[in-house]
Amino acid sequence: MDMLYRTPRQGAPAPRFTLNLLTLGLLLANTVHTAQAADTELPAVTVTGEDTSGYQVSSASVGGFDAAPLLDTPASISVISDALIKDQQARLLSEVLKNDASVGESYAPVGYYENFVVRGFSLNSASSYKINGRTITGEQNVGLENKQQVELLKGLSGLQSGVSEPGGLVNYVTKRPANVRSVTVSTDDRGSGYLATDVGGFFGSEQQFGLRANVAHEDLHSYVEHTNGQRDFASLAFDWNISPDALLQLDVEYQTKEQRSAPGYQLLGGTSLPHHASPKQLLAHQSGSKPVTNDALNLNGNFEYRFSDTWKGNLSASRSRVVIDDYSSFAWGCYGSASCAGAAVPNYFSPEGDYDIYDFRSPDDTRRNDEVQATLSGNFNTGSLGHELTVGTSAFRRVVDQREPINVMIGSANIDSEPADFPRYDGPLNDSYRRLDSRQYGLFFNDRISFNEQWQTVLGGREVRLDEETFDSQGDTTRHTQRYVFLPQAALIYKPVQNLSLYTRYSKGLSLGGEAAWFTTNAFEILAPTVSRQIEAGIKYDWQRISLAAALFQIRQAYQYSRPNEDGTFTFTQQGEQKNTGLELSANGWVSERLQISASVAAIRARVSDSGTPAYEGHQAINVPTLRASLSGDYALPWFDGLALLGGVQYSGSKYANRQGEVQTGAYAIFNVGSRYSTRIDGYDTVFRLTVDNLFDKRYWRDAGEYLGDGYLFQGAPLTARLSASINF
Repeated sequence: MDMLYRTPRQGAPAPRFTLNLLTLGLLLANTVHTAQAADTELPAVTVTGEDTSGYQVSSASVGGFDAAPLLDTPASISVISDALIKDQQARLLSEVLKNDASVGESYAPVGYYENFVVRGFSLNSASSYKINGRTITGEQNVGLENKQQVELLKGLSGLQSGVSEPGGLVNYVTKRPANVRSVTVSTDDRGSGYLATDVGGFFGSEQQFGLRANVAHEDLHSYVEHTNGQRDFASLAFDWNISPDALLQLDVEYQTKEQRSAPGYQLLGGTSLPHHASPKQLLAHQSGSKPVTNDALNLNGNFEYRFSDTWKGNLSASRSRVVIDDYSSFAWGCYGSASCAGAAVPNYFSPEGDYDIYDFRSPDDTRRNDEVQATLSGNFNTGSLGHELTVGTSAFRRVVDQREPINVMIGSANIDSEPADFPRYDGPLNDSYRRLDSRQYGLFFNDRISFNEQWQTVLGGREVRLDEETFDSQGDTTRHTQRYVFLPQAALIYKPVQNLSLYTRYSKGLSLGGEAAWFTTNAFEILAPTVSRQIEAGIKYDWQRISLAAALFQIRQAYQYSRPNEDGTFTFTQQGEQKNTGLELSANGWVSERLQISASVAAIRARVSDSGTPAYEGHQAINVPTLRASLSGDYALPWFDGLALLGGVQYSGSKYANRQGEVQTGAYAIFNVGSRYSTRIDGYDTVFRLTVDNLFDKRYWRDAGEYLGDGYLFQGAPLTARLSASINF
C-alpha cells in the first residue's frame, strides 16, 4: 500500500549539511578555476553559436535512440527547457509538466513521489521515467538542479523502451560540463529556504576532461499543515574526450528527502465531493507520526565511439535505486462510522465526513532498476534510397524488495475537525522479501528511409522477451510470466518545404499489468502484461523563431479495474477496452522580438467499452477532462533594460471523480504572474526572479483519480510566492 504519506520533522534546526553543500560548491569552483589557470598558454579559441536560452527547443532524444530534430521526429514531443524551468522556479516534475496540456496528475500527494496521467493514461513508476534515455525507478521526485531539459514523448514508446505505458515517457536530460560557477538562493511566502550551486569546467593537457557538480539544500515549508520537510541533492557529471572518435560520459546523482505526506480526501458516501475542504488541512494528523523518507541514487554512463564519418556505436548502462521508509497516518474509508455499517468495502468517507485513521508502516521499501543497451547507427544508400539505421540490443531488470506492510486502524475522525491522538501500533514489523523480479531483453531496429527531399518513412520494431516473477512473503512464486512480443512502429513523413512536416504513425506497445488493491478478493495480485495500440497523425511547422505543432491520436488498451461483485466486494481484473481519442495543439518560441510563449491545448475523449460493468461505460473516463490548456509568457520590457514580465494560465475542464461518472469536479483556471530582472552587481551577472502562482488563491481539485483501486481527491496549492537570486561568478 504505497499510498501512504508522511512529513518531516517540524521545528528541527537547519542541518549542518547546508553549510557543507555551500563549502563543497565553493571548493569545487576554486578547484576548477585553479585547473584552468594552471595552463596559461592555451591557444586562442573563437566560439560561435546561437542563443538557446529561450523556450523553443529544436531537438530531443526521447523520440528515438539519439538526439534528433523535432521537425523530423514523427511523434508528439514536448520539451521544457532549462530557461522555462528557472523562470517558473520549478522544483517538482508537476511544476514542469503543467506546461503541457496533455498531462494531469495521477496521485501526486504533497510529501510523496508524484505520478501523472498523459493522454488519459497513467504512467508507471517502473518504466515511464528515464534519465539520459535509461530507465529509472519512478518512485522518487527527481532533482532538477542538474537537468538541461525535460522531454515528454506523448503516446506509445514500445520501440524506444520496450514494456511501457501507452500514455507516454518522461526523459530527463542532464547538464554537461561547462565553464560555469553560480549560486542560487530562494525563499517563499511560507519561509522555505533554498540554496544551490552549479560549478563546472574543463581540465587536462588538452582540456579533454570536463566536470560539473550541482549541490542543493532545501528546507520545505509546505502549504499543508504539519508537513514541513527537507531535501538534499548532489550530482556530478563527467565527460572524457578520450580521442577525436571516443567519448565517455558519466553521471551520478543522490537525493534524500524527508517530509510527511498529505493523504487525499475521498468522496462522501461515495457520491459527493467533500464540503468546505481546505488545501491546508492535514487529514489523519497524528503528532507522533514520522515523515516519509526517500533516498534515491541514479547512476548513468555512456560510451560513444565513431568508426567513421557515417557510423558510430554506443554502449550505455544505468542503475537506479530508491529506498522508501513509509510510516504514515493515513485517512481511508469509514468502517468506524455507523452510516457505513452496511457496506462490505466502504472505501470512501461517510456522508457526514467521517473517516478512519490507519497506522501504516512499510520501511525499507526498495525499488531497483538496472539497464544496459548497445546500439550501432549509421548512414548509407541503397540505390536512390537513403538510410539512417540504428540496430541494438538491451537488457533491463527491475526488482522490488519490501516488507508485508502493517496497516492497522487506530481511530476515526471528521474532516471538519482536528483528529485526536490515538495509540499507535507497537508490534513488530514483518520481514523483508523479494516481491517482484522482472527481466526484459530486447532486440530492436529503426530505419529512416529517404525517398527524396519530400518523402521519408521510418520503420522500426523491438522484439521483447519478458520474464517476470512475483512472490509472496513466504518466498513462493505467485505468478510467472514469460512472453515474447514484437512491437512494431511505422511512420510516413512528408515535407513539402524544409520547415514543414506532416506525419502519420502506427505503434504497438506492451504494458505491465496493474496490482490489485488490498481490499479486493485477489489482493496484491499483479496481472499479466497487456497490449496497447496507437495511431497518430500530426503536423509541425517552424516559422521564424517559433515552433507550431498539432497532433490527432487514438490509443486503445485493455481496461484494468476493480470490478464490483454482487456481494459488495471487488475483484481486480482485465476486461474490456479503454479508447482515448484526442487533439493536441502547441506553440513554443518567440512571437516577437520581446515576447516568447509556451502554449498547448489538449482535447481528449476517453471511453470504456465491454467492461462487464455498464455503469462504467458511456461517459468520460475518471480523472480525464475533455479540455485542458496551458500558456506561459515572457515579455522583455522595452523601456527597462533587463526586466521581463512573466505570466501564464492553466485551465482544466471538469473531471469525473468516480468510475460511474456520477460526481464531477468543477472546471478551473489558475493564473500566475512574475518577473525576471537581469543585471550586474560588482561585475557579476545576477538574475532576480519573482513568481506568484495561483494569483487569485483559487480553490480547485487538481487530482480526482485512483491509486491502487481507491479514489482520492487532492486540492491544488493556494497562492504561492517565490523569490530567488542567481549569481554567476
